[in-house]
Amino acid sequence: MTEEKKENLEQEVTETPVQEEVVAEVAPETTTEEAAPAVAEEPAEVKAETAEVKETSAEPEEFDWASLEVGLDAYSEKERDKLAEMYNNTLNTVSEKEVLKGTVISLNKREVVVDIGYKSDGIVNINEFRYNPDLKVGDKVDVYIESLEDKKGQMILSHKQARSTRSWDRVNEALENDEIIKGYIKCRTKGGMIVDVFGIEAFLPGSQIDVKPIRDYDVFVGKTMEFKVVKINNEYRNVVVSHKALIEAELEQQKKDIIGKLEKGQVLEGTVKNITSYGVFMDLGGVDGLIHITDLSWGRISHPNEIVELDQKLNVVILDFDDDKKRIALGLKQLTPHPWDNLDENLKVGDKVTGKVVVIADYGAFVEIAPGVEGLIHVSEMSWSQHLRSAQDFLKVGDEVEASILTLDRDERKMSLGIKQLKSDPWENIEKQYGVGSKHKATVRNFTNFGVFVEITEGVDGLIHISDLSWTKKIKHPSEFTAIGEEIQVVVLDIDKENRRLSLGHKQLEENPWDVFETIFTVDSIHEGTVVELMDKGAVIALPYGVEGFATPRHLVKEDGTSVKQDEKLDFKVIEFNKSAKRIIVSHSRIAEDEKRSEENAKRKAQAKGGKKPAAQPETTLNIEKTTLGDISELAALKTQMEENEKKDK
Repeated sequence: MTEEKKENLEQEVTETPVQEEVVAEVAPETTTEEAAPAVAEEPAEVKAETAEVKETSAEPEEFDWASLEVGLDAYSEKERDKLAEMYNNTLNTVSEKEVLKGTVISLNKREVVVDIGYKSDGIVNINEFRYNPDLKVGDKVDVYIESLEDKKGQMILSHKQARSTRSWDRVNEALENDEIIKGYIKCRTKGGMIVDVFGIEAFLPGSQIDVKPIRDYDVFVGKTMEFKVVKINNEYRNVVVSHKALIEAELEQQKKDIIGKLEKGQVLEGTVKNITSYGVFMDLGGVDGLIHITDLSWGRISHPNEIVELDQKLNVVILDFDDDKKRIALGLKQLTPHPWDNLDENLKVGDKVTGKVVVIADYGAFVEIAPGVEGLIHVSEMSWSQHLRSAQDFLKVGDEVEASILTLDRDERKMSLGIKQLKSDPWENIEKQYGVGSKHKATVRNFTNFGVFVEITEGVDGLIHISDLSWTKKIKHPSEFTAIGEEIQVVVLDIDKENRRLSLGHKQLEENPWDVFETIFTVDSIHEGTVVELMDKGAVIALPYGVEGFATPRHLVKEDGTSVKQDEKLDFKVIEFNKSAKRIIVSHSRIAEDEKRSEENAKRKAQAKGGKKPAAQPETTLNIEKTTLGDISELAALKTQMEENEKKDK
């Protein structure tokens, strides 16, 4: 190779890009100017051999002489593909509705500019970053491509939609993997709380906040807590989380350990979890037990909150539990001595005690004479009265009473008390205060068909027989004469001390008028009467002075053949008077019959004497004249007295 050709070749190699590439590969840290002197310093023979070697090796691999001569691209196909790949990798291939990460490159009061590696940057409304006030340039954020190009040629992104999409996938993943996640409790809602989980509003039911009932939900608002996703509704995009599930998992093992060690009589510390009207639920460290209201105190209480309060820590004793140890009965009062054991040893039957009525029933009242020590006052021991009454008639809950001990059984822990024993028995000296013939005021208590039960004073009762209510009136039932609760004057007729009964009378307060009536309502005497009651068997006739007579149907026929009517006033003749039975039988028909008979007798006598009329009225007609009590002077005083007595009765 001549020197001229070598110089031309070196010039071409220097001008071509391939030479620069080769030089860069051989000495990447050495510039062309620095390398030139080194080459010049080499011997001419060595340089010639090196150029020949380069020429020989580059011809088939590095250069395309034909292309070089015509001025075409000197890149090989392999290099071209490599350069194209490098260029394509500088831009992301994106599509709408896709979620990807971007970098904040600028932000202002209205929008945030995000670079996602596309040919243009995207815009996000600044309001979507309200939750992150510390957002700054360079932060990586998730964005959702809503539109690659709007009418203005701008790409529109959404950070909120990206968070929602990513969060929904994250929540589903947490449910599948039973993962524990964190959430921020935003606010209260009906039945629970709203929790922000990965930007999604999830629902936390009130029952899933804790294993114990929650009384104040507001204390949880604003807190960040751990949760488990327990339910997802993909159709409505609802998420339900639970904090209780985390606690239950921890307590389950504790519960097994506690249950395995439970024994009757064991004393444990617990916390009051819930209070109901029938008892108290205690948390024994993952295991619940119930203290029934009767096991809270030896004394009577109306509600458990009188003894305990919520969240109070107490020592309790295990009374019983079922085979599975799921229902545990606890006791509180059993940790203190029984009050009966501390009862005064000197207390005995007959002593007086003072107590408070704690329970009342129809049959009696329970009186607490010391905390946990009660005695029963039976209703029969509340009054000397024999009337059937309930305990509510004498006492009520809360009353302070004084009573006498009737029985005392320390072994059975029973005591019976009495109130009436503090008063003297009125029947001990009944003859002195309520002797036969004495008059008293009494109160009507009850009726029977045969009489009236009255009470003269507490414990002293008596009976007025229906026949002893009135001398003159025919009384079918005592309710016709008096009413329950009314006062009535009585006289003691007889005393039955053994059965504690008095026989009483009311009519005996007056003299027996039938002694006088015997002289007034003589047989064949005629009196004006009023029909007061008509019956099939006859009629009751009201005669003067409150006396009643009776007439049979055949004695009620008038002279014209018709029968008497109700409330009709007519003359009646006495045809029978029975003093012992207090019965008067009268007749209206007999008056006409007797007159007719008298006329016939008069005619018959006249005919017998020659047809002469009798000069004087027959003797029988004289007996038909009416008689009245007002015409009898000796009965005037009795009439006045009877009228006054009737006014008093009314």
